Parts: sequence; C-alpha cells; structure tokens
Amino acid sequence: MAPVRNARVLFKDHPQDIGYPEPGQTTVYDDTQTIDPDNVQLHGGFLIKTLVLSIEPYVLSRMRPSFPLPYTIGAPITSFGVCIVVRTETDKVKVGDHLYGDLAFEEYTIRPSLDGLVVLDNKHNLPWSVFIGTAGMPGQTAYSGWKEFAHPKKDDIAFVTTGGGPVGSLVIQLAKAEGLKVISSAGSDDKVAFMKEIGADVAFNYKTTNMREVLAKEGPIDIFWDLVGGETLEAALDHANVGARFIECGMISGYFNGGAPVKNLWQLVVRDITMRGFVVTRTFPKYSEEFYATIPEKIAKGEIKCNEDVTNGLDKTDEVLLGVLKGKNKGKAVIRVADE
Repeated sequence: MAPVRNARVLFKDHPQDIGYPEPGQTTVYDDTQTIDPDNVQLHGGFLIKTLVLSIEPYVLSRMRPSFPLPYTIGAPITSFGVCIVVRTETDKVKVGDHLYGDLAFEEYTIRPSLDGLVVLDNKHNLPWSVFIGTAGMPGQTAYSGWKEFAHPKKDDIAFVTTGGGPVGSLVIQLAKAEGLKVISSAGSDDKVAFMKEIGADVAFNYKTTNMREVLAKEGPIDIFWDLVGGETLEAALDHANVGARFIECGMISGYFNGGAPVKNLWQLVVRDITMRGFVVTRTFPKYSEEFYATIPEKIAKGEIKCNEDVTNGLDKTDEVLLGVLKGKNKGKAVIRVADE
C-alpha cells in the first residue's frame, strides 16, 4: 500500500483559564502527515486505525497546565476511542481486534503495548460508538458511582443533573430500575424529551424552569447525582432529605467562572447529608466484570437506551468540543474518524 494521509488534531496552546478553546488557536487540524501502513516500523508493537473518538467536557481540563495530566503542546490531543488493529508484531493482539481506551486524535497510531487499552468483545454486535458512550467511560462512571455510593432505598427520590447526557441518562435508568422516583434536568427541550423517554418522572429544562420550585414541589431529594455544582448544588442542598446521599461526579458550571461559591454547606450538618466525590478510574475496576456482563446486553435488548450525536471527520473536532461545552449537543458527542 502506498503512503496514506494520517491527519491529526494537535494541541497548539493553552486556552484562557476561564475561556473556551479557540479553533485554530488552542488546537489545529493537521493533514500534512502520511504513513505507510504496510511498511512503517512497529518495533515490536502494533498499528491501529482509529474508528471513533469521544468528545468529553474534561478535554478542556486537560488543555490547562494545572490539570494533573495535561496535554503536550505540539502533540495530538487524546480521549477515549475505539480502534482496529491493522498490523501487529506482538501476540498480545491480532489483526482485526477492536480496542478501547485513551487514543490520540489521529487516523493511525503505532502503540508499543496494550497499556491503557482493552480488547473489546462485541458479542452483541453493537455500533462501536456505543463503547465510548453508555458502554464506555460515561457508562462506567454512572454504573460504578451509582453502585458504590447511591445506596437506594424504597421510596427514595433521586435528582439527576445533565440527565440528557451519557452519564446522567444511564443514572436515570439505573435509578428507575431500582423503583425510584427520578427528577432530572437538562439544558434543552430535546434532552428533556429524551429524559422522559427513558423514564424520568419529572424532567425539566433548567434554562426555562425554576429549579427550586420543581425541587420544592417534587422533593425532598434522597439521592443527588451532581455534574453541575454551583447554584444547582446549592438548590439541591436546600431541598435534601435528612440522610441524603450527594454523589459529586462533576462541576461543569465552574469551568468558565472558577466555580460559583456554595453558601449553604451548613445543610450537610443539619440534614445529615453524605457528600462523596469520585473519579471513575478509581471506582470502576471493582465493577468492571459486572458492567461488561450486563450493560452491553441490556443496550442490545433495548432495555437501556442511548442517545448519540455523531459527527464525521477529525477536522470537526473544534466545533464539536465547543458544542459540548456550550451544551448544544443532542446526545453523546462522537467523532467518526473512519469506517473499518
């Protein structure tokens, strides 16, 4: 095979501390590099072809030098993705294997080992994009966080923020499977419709509806799944039941203002609230086998529903990331890089 294009998305410069990434300034699409898949030296490793990549809000965090694992200027950005092995010099993988893990935003990559990757067993013939959404890191976050910290009881009421996204939507479905009443919020009417479709008892657009009025009417809250922080966290504290469990998964409201102060933390004391933050890489290993044994099958059977927003081409990375950060995506944001 003659050399082919190996397009990439390179990290060019750090964005402002509380600003959005700027297309062409923070990252740049580069299609000048080529690769010869048949003859490039593998040095005992293997060559992968990227199929799909995930756009997550945390991509912005990794663009900031203060983040524990920041991107390297001049190198491709990375996120979770699915790839296929096209050549190999190791018996750890074979040609045709599909792998999931943290992948570079480039069409082809030489990997020295399987570190950070797992071989996927797609026995239910799901689209590969599902493995970077509900059957991937977002789903793993929802599943392990819920199993570890929710401790649901009969007649509990759960409030799930960003319920139209891949994490929140699975939390809604897990809570409903436990028989709970679920209140959920999102930032668009399309997402509200999806939350209702997957079983939310009360779904509302926080941009057009008074959150405190909803919680006062439908609460008090026993389980709070928080991806927002700030004023949303403050409202949840004021409408929590005694003994409530607050699961702090993210605080996206602070991405662009440094984080709004929460003035009523005293409610943790007077309402005997447990508040627990977590990172999926620390909680998921305990539930990995159980997750892969149950969630993909439930998705295949239609028992768990997914919602995707797929965009073709690495060159669209900037606009998709901005859309996610501004809440414009209608489902799990996926970049389709190539077909098999």
